[in-house]
Amino acid sequence: MNKARQTVAVAALLLAACALHAQTIPGKVGPSAATMPPALQNVGFEPPLNGQMPLDLPFRDETGRSVQLRDYFGQQKPVVLAFVYYGCPMLCDQVEQGVVGALRMLSFNPGRDYDVVFVSFDSRETPEMAAEKKKKALVHFRRPETDSGWHFLTGSKESIEAATKAANFRFSFDAKNNLFAHASGVMIITPDGRISRYFYGIEFPGHDMRFGLVDASAGKIGTPIDHVLLFCYHYDPSAATYSASILKIIRLGGVLTILCIVGGILISRRRETLAAARNLRHPLPGGLERGAH
Repeated sequence: MNKARQTVAVAALLLAACALHAQTIPGKVGPSAATMPPALQNVGFEPPLNGQMPLDLPFRDETGRSVQLRDYFGQQKPVVLAFVYYGCPMLCDQVEQGVVGALRMLSFNPGRDYDVVFVSFDSRETPEMAAEKKKKALVHFRRPETDSGWHFLTGSKESIEAATKAANFRFSFDAKNNLFAHASGVMIITPDGRISRYFYGIEFPGHDMRFGLVDASAGKIGTPIDHVLLFCYHYDPSAATYSASILKIIRLGGVLTILCIVGGILISRRRETLAAARNLRHPLPGGLERGAH
């Protein structure tokens, strides 16, 4: 039994490695389903950008309170959402730690600037399990005042199927070993519930998360520098990451160069004008006498 569990766990880690590798290769390139291990066939994560999440789905939060996804939207804040299951022996813990670690690098705070929602895709899990996960996440995040921005949900099979289908998150259950094979990643969703960005794997670069939150918030959070940087970076869905747009950087550099040249000319002309005005106000000594002869 232990050997079988290890096999499924290794298969799950293999899928995570494939997801990480997918960040560096174009979309639709990789091993065919027929060459994948049986535990990983029909498993994947390809969220549709701009796809609408069903916000009326009922769940329970970590306190056991009945909630809907809608409770975390409509407040002009983006939402970081990940599908996990709390009894996962390896991969889900790494996803959760990756999300917490990436968000901890940012000056933005959950509850104030955005919300974080973890949804268990195991319908057998309980609010007590969710509460334990939230407790660990807050300890790792090291900002206890952000408690109101973290949400760990459990729900019925119907709610889970509707939510994962909307996000194109596919998983399979190995009843023999009581384990799930699943993909790993996180989504950033707009305040009205549309999928704005997604990132694969178990480690999420802080600048990608920051750009994603600023993008999804429609300018509600972030500094002017963040918005300038977003002009120079673009989101690549095939790699699920932000990358520098060389053409935009060149254009921005050209505009800045022109502005500097124009500014330099204006400053130089103003100095010449001021110097001429000073000369008129203060003529050279004896100038009038020389002019009289």
